[in-house]
Amino acid sequence: MAAELWTITWFSLATALAATVLMAPPGLALGWVLARRRFPGKALVETLVSLPLVLPPVATGYILLTILGRRSSLGRWLEDGGLEILFTWKAVVLAMTVMGLPLFVRTVRAGFEQVNERFEQVAATLGASVARTFFSISLPLARRFVLAGAILGFSRALGEFGATVMVAGSMPGRTRTLAVSLYTFAETGQDRAAVAVLVIVFGIAFAAVWASNRLAAS
Repeated sequence: MAAELWTITWFSLATALAATVLMAPPGLALGWVLARRRFPGKALVETLVSLPLVLPPVATGYILLTILGRRSSLGRWLEDGGLEILFTWKAVVLAMTVMGLPLFVRTVRAGFEQVNERFEQVAATLGASVARTFFSISLPLARRFVLAGAILGFSRALGEFGATVMVAGSMPGRTRTLAVSLYTFAETGQDRAAVAVLVIVFGIAFAAVWASNRLAAS
């Protein structure tokens, strides 16, 4: 049992880390755009980004399942290209990314809103491009919030259950995460294993939230 728990834990940590890396580029772009730009449809973008926070995770998983399934154009195209996603580790990472992205974007947006726009305006008047201003001024000044958002996104990804079960299932050694294992052990009456998983999940989540709050407050 100990070996199985270690396997599940390392798989969960690896997929959650991969999801965090995957959500970072679009999350940074969305956070900056929502903090700095006004454009038609901004409210719609904000709503769509935040939707996974309020939708039942199973519903989000079903949407992903529908989009990537064989009946969809994208699903058939991926299958023809030999790329298998559903019910593999890739589906776990995808579900974690979608569910963790809203928290990352919201935290990053708050960080960019804390940055004084005058610094960016001065850089622009000196001829700096938008990209150079972002990477040399905006991002460094908001780095604490970016790191805090990454930690929150990671912890949300690590705790993801509903969407993961829908698109990846619960295959031991292949797609079973800590959250899925906790449900499986509890449902099958394996109380000691369930408690062990609970302790691991609680410890990681507590450390992640504590670190994120410290970063955002410092």
